[in-house]
Amino acid sequence: MHVPDGVVDAPTSLAAGVAAVGAVALSLRAARAEALEARAPLTGLVAAFVFAAQMLNFPVASGTSGHLLGGLLAAVLVGPWLGSLAVTTVLVVQALLFADGGISALGVNVLNMAIVPAVLGYGLFWVARRLLPGTRRGLLAATALAAFASVVLASVAFTLEYAVGGNHAAPIGTVLTAMVGVHVLIGLGEAAITALTVGAVLSARPDLVHGAGELRRRASGHEAVAA
Repeated sequence: MHVPDGVVDAPTSLAAGVAAVGAVALSLRAARAEALEARAPLTGLVAAFVFAAQMLNFPVASGTSGHLLGGLLAAVLVGPWLGSLAVTTVLVVQALLFADGGISALGVNVLNMAIVPAVLGYGLFWVARRLLPGTRRGLLAATALAAFASVVLASVAFTLEYAVGGNHAAPIGTVLTAMVGVHVLIGLGEAAITALTVGAVLSARPDLVHGAGELRRRASGHEAVAA
């Protein structure tokens, strides 16, 4: 999913960079408005976990491998605004220090791997939470569904960027089929890893799972009634 330099042209890369900077600025502003500064240490830990997890690849098909994007995972743990900032930090470090993703394509990668999964993916998670039972299993099912969808959405976003300013080394239809097909499989891995991670944190420290707020409030209400 890390887009290297030269896959999309300079105008598209520049436009994506401007959009990414705007999205990051909005995330910072929203995080401040919601007084989320206290969750900054946890956000750093989430960023470190995503960074480490992205180093681990798993086989997909025909010699292709995938790795965790982590945007939806970060969003469920610390919220969409801090989640997008956490993954953006990871992508910047990877591009500057490890040449993982092109420097000129950094805006493209931030949009596809941080903003789309953390913000749009969290929107899907929010919808799924209201359609599924308000239980722990419902929460984890919503997490898995949104994680899967976030990966597919990211692949579609890249295809749109390629359609606008790609080098057209391959036809758009071929790129769309290949990207979505592979990322459907990667999305299954993303769903499993994300649900397992959220489930583990939920078991140990449910107060650290931003997306479990409604579940915690319901449990507190039951405890108050029992008392």
